[in-house]
This record gives sequence, structure tokens and C-alpha cells, in this order.
Amino acid sequence: MTKHPCVYLLASQRNGTLYIGVTSDLIGRVYQHRNELAEGFAKHHKIHDLVWYEPHETMESAIQREKQLKKWDRKAKIGLIEKNNPQWQDLWPELSIT
Repeated sequence: MTKHPCVYLLASQRNGTLYIGVTSDLIGRVYQHRNELAEGFAKHHKIHDLVWYEPHETMESAIQREKQLKKWDRKAKIGLIEKNNPQWQDLWPELSIT
């Protein structure tokens, strides 16, 4: 299986609750979140919309970036989302067809 490390941000709604994660299978992981197959914070808070993601060359760099983003305040995370996705569109449809 080919791995494609990514860091991603999910949101419950525009300006809603945020979740930051890292994975080597973005499509599979977002599918789990959307269908509430993954236990934890995202399931409990109904966080399903993929609003930002960033591919990485290695899992190590993706994990490093995730740790960095988790230290950011909420305003900075929202700025990151709105820089490339100002309408907070769910990016799942474009991801699942590529």
C-alpha cells in the first residue's frame, strides 16, 4: 500500500469545533470520521467536514507539522483554513474523486 502522509483539519461547521489529525491515508481516515467509525473527540463533537489538508513527503514531517499546529491558537488555525478555503467548503467531494 502506498502511503501519502497528510495533516488535516476537520470542522463541525463554519467557525465550529476543530479537529487536527495526521494520517497516511487521508481518504480512508476522513471516511472514518464522516461515518463516525473512529471513536474519540471528532465523533463525540460531530466533526465531519474536511476544511484543510496538507500533504507531506514523510510521516515524520506530517507528525511534526501536526504537533506544531496543535500549539497554535484558534485564531491562527482559522486563518490557516480561510487562507485557502474562505467559505469553509467541505473538501471531501474533491478529495474522494481524485
